[in-house]
Amino acid sequence: MGRRFAELAFTPLVKEQQEKHGSRYLYERAERSDNPDDSLGPYEREFISQRDGFYMASTSETGWPYVQYRGGSKGFLRILDDRTLGFADLRGNKQYVTTGNLQHDNRVALFLMDYVHQQRLKILGRAEVHEGDETASKHMPDLLVPEPSLSLNDGALVPWAVGNSNFYESVIQAIAERYEIDMDKPWQKLKEKEQNYFLYGTDGDKVYVVV
Repeated sequence: MGRRFAELAFTPLVKEQQEKHGSRYLYERAERSDNPDDSLGPYEREFISQRDGFYMASTSETGWPYVQYRGGSKGFLRILDDRTLGFADLRGNKQYVTTGNLQHDNRVALFLMDYVHQQRLKILGRAEVHEGDETASKHMPDLLVPEPSLSLNDGALVPWAVGNSNFYESVIQAIAERYEIDMDKPWQKLKEKEQNYFLYGTDGDKVYVVV
């Protein structure tokens, strides 16, 4: 636990409860540390890279907290730098609760779980939504294909790996059939033009999808 996390999480009322229940001494050292520990170190990077899902909490305009689960193939939550994470967000049920909340208050709490080993990682931060802009175009390939050694059939693309809708699977199959793309070939071995069909569309060429 870093000093910066303690500064944000341990408010006066929280400290009061820690004192009351005898746990205050356990956390005082973190608050006195000279190191803010507010960046992603080797342990955090390894832990994040092995997760196939996480929970994200945001706050609505009514003041109520909202928790949403995000899942994909292992490593879909990408580390962009020591202080930045990114992931490709899918439409889901189209309620857009989290997206709307972030326009009101961009503070979020991420909760990553390793249930097998009973370990967890908590991250406090601020979220940005990028759609159709330069930042989205820059990071989209890495976010949509977290593991390029996988084939399309093995879940190289995040929408396929999530597996919560036949729609994405049908779209990928339709594009592969239209352009005769081998779905068993590792993503990194596909031609750039073939990859772009899945990442950026078919440039007006009609592809018929059967769902």
